[in-house]
Amino acid sequence: MKHLLLTAMCGGFVLLAAPSVQAQRTDSTRTVKPQLNTAPPAAPTQAPQPQPQPQQQVPVPAPTEQYPQPSQNSPSGLELPPQPKAAEAPQSKYFLYTNFGLGYNSYYGDGQFNASIAPAIGYRVSERFAIGPGLSYSYIQQNYSSFNQQAYGYPKRIVYNNLGLKAFAQLIVYKEFFLHAEYEVTRLKGKATDVNGRVYTQSTTANTPLAGGGYRTRFGNRAAADIVVLYNFNDGIDNAGNRNSPYGQPEIRFNFLFDLK
Repeated sequence: MKHLLLTAMCGGFVLLAAPSVQAQRTDSTRTVKPQLNTAPPAAPTQAPQPQPQPQQQVPVPAPTEQYPQPSQNSPSGLELPPQPKAAEAPQSKYFLYTNFGLGYNSYYGDGQFNASIAPAIGYRVSERFAIGPGLSYSYIQQNYSSFNQQAYGYPKRIVYNNLGLKAFAQLIVYKEFFLHAEYEVTRLKGKATDVNGRVYTQSTTANTPLAGGGYRTRFGNRAAADIVVLYNFNDGIDNAGNRNSPYGQPEIRFNFLFDLK
């Protein structure tokens, strides 16, 4: 009996305590205040965009032509390719060779003045050696000393007009320097005046070898000018008072060369 009463009392105590516990639980939930969300609003979530597919690059072949680079002479770089040089025309085998002579010679009181012109046709045997024939005309005035007039009967003066034939040879030895030699046969026609003023005419033939050297100045590919100084190997006077050569000592000439096509 006592056990039943004790059990009942415990059960009643449990029943009485259950509502208060329930109340306390309810009150505790009611006293909890809701917390506000003070964080900044999050950015709106965007849907992922589709990524473009990478395009396949087509390989570009390197240019085969190289363009000129700018230079000091042409800053724009528009330089034309070098043009091949035109081939020089071969040197002509034949040329016209004309000389003008001017000389004066004094020989033991005798004097001689001469001027001449002599055209010739030259032929180049090689680049350095040439030969050729020619004509010559010269004017000579020969004056004799008083001693020769009295001792040997020479005239006071002789004036010659001469026409001759000649052949020449020429060899270039270094650059524009050359050697020159020629041989001339000349018909001299003279007019002499003696100490008394009487006039005589005479003619003679002179054989004249000449040799020396010269220098050439070119004017283009076809023309040139020479200055030539020659030694006269026959500048004596014969027993009749005639000159053995129409030229003085030395003989100075100014020659002009022109190539013939």
